[in-house]
Amino acid sequence: MTITVRPYTLADFDELLDVQREAFPPPFPEQLWWNRDQITAHTETFPAGAMLAEYKGKVVGSATSLIVRYDGKPHTWEEVTDGGYIQRTHNPHGDSLYGIDVCVRPSFRGKGIAKALYEARKQLVVRSGLVRFLAGCRIPGLHLHIDKISVEEYVRRVTNGEIYDMVLSFMIKQGLMPLQILDNYVEDEESLHKAVLVEWRNPNIYNMTG
Repeated sequence: MTITVRPYTLADFDELLDVQREAFPPPFPEQLWWNRDQITAHTETFPAGAMLAEYKGKVVGSATSLIVRYDGKPHTWEEVTDGGYIQRTHNPHGDSLYGIDVCVRPSFRGKGIAKALYEARKQLVVRSGLVRFLAGCRIPGLHLHIDKISVEEYVRRVTNGEIYDMVLSFMIKQGLMPLQILDNYVEDEESLHKAVLVEWRNPNIYNMTG
């Protein structure tokens, strides 16, 4: 498949909404889909971080990011994203690209769409001279193991390949590694409302600094 990743604009809103409808159907609350004002804010605040993936002219996925200065402090999705608008939290003088969502049409999953979007984010990190890419990663398999092992042990075993987690295992395959566990990151019963902050380091910077 030849997948093209390009910046999205407000003109893409209807197709972006279609992707979200397919990816997050009811009972997922539609008020949590990106709205027109949020898409406008993304494209005006940080257009390079607003990405969509196309296949034969059809929008099949999207991803949104902002720039932050990483300080290691605990945070929630709501806090880091400015409620999804990024206007007050995007820091053009920051050191890290922070991914706040990835969405792929279900009929195109497993075809490299998400991988292409993550590769585009890595290229943006390198091109912009940023230190790293960060993302708050769901751990939806956690609820199946929490009665036997701790969250920390679960993350360690997933990282080592002993347990498969639908989201974290994918992130690790993309070269992102766990940094810290975030409590009450987003409402997510499968993950027990937790997330793992994962990091991909810019090789140009880390190769120079060691």
